[in-house]
Amino acid sequence: MFSPSQADVRRFFCAVYDKQHQGQPMDAMELLVAQWIGEHPEYHGHLSDVDTALARMGEQNASAENPFLHLSMHLSISEQCSIDQPPGIRQAVELLTARRGDLHAAHHEVMDCLGRMIWESQRSGRPPDGQAYIDAVRRRATAD
Repeated sequence: MFSPSQADVRRFFCAVYDKQHQGQPMDAMELLVAQWIGEHPEYHGHLSDVDTALARMGEQNASAENPFLHLSMHLSISEQCSIDQPPGIRQAVELLTARRGDLHAAHHEVMDCLGRMIWESQRSGRPPDGQAYIDAVRRRATAD
């Protein structure tokens, strides 16, 4: 199992951004990442300079979104859906996407549910509750 460091993640996203702008060939994972990078032009400045991205790893700014975490969550949700893990997440995300009419908007809502599940797991000291996560996404897909 591969467990990248925070620096590895930043290098990877910056490298994909560079490949995308240089028109270089990319593998399937890089193409998926490039899709999400394209959805977030506000992050391009963060991705354009790997040295600065690495130098800013320890900075804490409660009011600023972490573009690397955000893109990682998009990637995680995409991967969860591709393998339907936890079972039922693909259908729940598809329902939410159909409800919102936009995969990107749906992903942002799923991120809230995923973040909540992770927070609850860390707070309680229990494993992540995949069913609660799926139920939260389904509630968003069916709420009026």
